[in-house]
Amino acid sequence: MNYEAALHPRAALLGAQAGAVVLPVCDHYSGVEARMRKSLQLQSEMTEEFGTCVFDVTLDCEDGARTGAEAEHAALVTELALAAAADARVAVRVHPVDHPAFDADVQTIVGRAGGRLRHVMVPKVETVADVERAAQALDAAGAPDLPLQVLIESPGAVHRAFEIAAHPRVQSLSFGLMDFVSAHAGAIPAAGMGVAGQFSHPLVVRAKLDIASAAHASGKVPSHCVVTEFSDTAAIERAARMAARDFGYTRMWSIHPAQIRPVLQAFAPDPSDIETAARIVAAAQAADWAPIAFDGNLHDRASYRHYWQVLERAHRTGRPLPPQARDWFTPAAA
Repeated sequence: MNYEAALHPRAALLGAQAGAVVLPVCDHYSGVEARMRKSLQLQSEMTEEFGTCVFDVTLDCEDGARTGAEAEHAALVTELALAAAADARVAVRVHPVDHPAFDADVQTIVGRAGGRLRHVMVPKVETVADVERAAQALDAAGAPDLPLQVLIESPGAVHRAFEIAAHPRVQSLSFGLMDFVSAHAGAIPAAGMGVAGQFSHPLVVRAKLDIASAAHASGKVPSHCVVTEFSDTAAIERAARMAARDFGYTRMWSIHPAQIRPVLQAFAPDPSDIETAARIVAAAQAADWAPIAFDGNLHDRASYRHYWQVLERAHRTGRPLPPQARDWFTPAAA
């Protein structure tokens, strides 16, 4: 077997290709102290259950802080991030770049706990200049390598999504459904914020597709919006499945612990697809990544890359892997 064939499939097939950014499929938001603590504990418990961290915990300053108490909330978020387990995946949503609390958020949280954060989410990003402003603030706080995730919430931001996604500091684009709908001055009915309407109203559908396309064009992660019907498990899973299968999203927000498992279930590949992917990638590696015939179909690097990403998704959602694929996801192999 030659040198390239001996490489881990991730190195042999992806390299610098689009899709190189790999994140858990669920991003869980909480801003109330008791819920933030519970979220971090739940993350630890589910990591032990699945053998990998299956969701990020984003501690929320924008919606979590009471007006006038932004500094106190930022201090609380900092202490929670510092106290989290060493292997925890913790992030923070700060206030928008034009909010009076933005700089203080970054200086307090990133300045003290930047080394424990996986990313900083910046809401209400309108232009590349907003991204640059946020990046400069992180740099000044001593975190020049900390990624940014951005929330696209207006028609103008959707129009500029490709430019925003191309910024090297941006790791993921999220869609802010409710702000997007309200930005249309009543032109989109309230039903456009519900599970059914957000997948059928043409303007919302177009925005979702533009954001997903912009993210993929720059090798970034498109993250789908929340589902407000948090008590309807079937509706959550249905929305998550549509986001993943029909709209090209590879990540989704959660705003209640009950939403996490339905999101994981919806974004996970089917067991038959996981089995097929493992067999094809194993056969490809044995063939030194040359084209192969498999079940009467020709496969080459393009399809190998697809099937490797199926296995990546299976691992990130805690799905059981076939024996021939397990070694690729051991700590030593990764």
